[in-house]
Amino acid sequence: MSDNDRERIRALNDDLRQNLLGGGAVITPGIAAMGSAAVQRLVKTLAVFDDFCNANDPHEEHDFGAFEFEGVRVFFKIDYYDKTLTYHSPNPADPAVTERVMTLMLADEY
Repeated sequence: MSDNDRERIRALNDDLRQNLLGGGAVITPGIAAMGSAAVQRLVKTLAVFDDFCNANDPHEEHDFGAFEFEGVRVFFKIDYYDKTLTYHSPNPADPAVTERVMTLMLADEY
């Protein structure tokens, strides 16, 4: 993968995480059980998350993160699918052929 592709993937992932643009987002039952007000706060926390490092972002794509939120460990993960959501994307750097899906989950649901 070229540096340009990696930079493009990172920018697309950041846009999804920060603005909920360019893909979809799902929450797990554990996140939903926190209630809608907590989920709204969590989405805001996710938008400002910037603790990317080699341990949680070895490919420098900003596609995974882990953090504490109101006493619980939370993960987010962005996956790349084809436009039909059937297979992996043939090129995650190209939004014309990629559907991003971000999952927000409790760490113990992983």
